[in-house]
Amino acid sequence: QVQLVESGGGLVQAGGSLRLSCAASGRAFNSYAMGWFRQAAGKEREFVAAISRSGGNTGYADSAKGRFTISRDNAKNTVYLEMNSLKAEDTAVYYCAATARAYYGGRDPRSYDYWGQGTQVTASS
Repeated sequence: QVQLVESGGGLVQAGGSLRLSCAASGRAFNSYAMGWFRQAAGKEREFVAAISRSGGNTGYADSAKGRFTISRDNAKNTVYLEMNSLKAEDTAVYYCAATARAYYGGRDPRSYDYWGQGTQVTASS
């Protein structure tokens, strides 16, 4: 089992930047592939970015490419999501997720078994 706690959300003007962190506790962090998802009010949860156990493989939603960067520090048991050039449409609750079932979890939320509580990101236009 792993417990996930997100932090770093907040209110930012459109065009600004935020860095989200997701701290993991429990079983060895490098046993888990990680992902970031988001859910805007009234919408379904959607994929943002994913990273493999070692950090060597990453993937992004089209909406995140070129603006967001996912990374991880296995020594600190933490995964990050650096978000630049934020837009109003990026406003959502952001969740990190973990899976031990695969080296790389990908974009399907059903691939992930553990979820954090989420952190709110609001980009005002």
